[in-house]
Amino acid sequence: MKNNGVGRFAGNTPEQTAKMEWIKIFETRAAADRALAENHPQLLVVHGQRICVVKRDGNLFAVQDKCTHTGESLSKGTINFLGEIVCPLHQYQFNLKTGRENGQRSRDLECYPIRENEDGVFILI
Repeated sequence: MKNNGVGRFAGNTPEQTAKMEWIKIFETRAAADRALAENHPQLLVVHGQRICVVKRDGNLFAVQDKCTHTGESLSKGTINFLGEIVCPLHQYQFNLKTGRENGQRSRDLECYPIRENEDGVFILI
């Protein structure tokens, strides 16, 4: 079982954590691999939340789709050689694992853990 992403959960209260749930986003890992091109951000809307999902080096990452600098959709962005998601508007670069903007000019992104098992691929929101 894989579990990626760390960003937003460190500061959550027990009440916030209790409200989170694992939501199935793909029936199988094979379905995820068919839907997601390597290093190509993809928008998913899960329970009304816009989430940017990226497959990089065989791992799945999920961050909020909205850039913390100007609100541009990160799913319209690119992935650079360092594996950061790059905002298409002003080229702010965010770490997919931590959500941190590399120049620390903007707030960190929310990151969403992804879990894979025999029942499918899930995201914690």
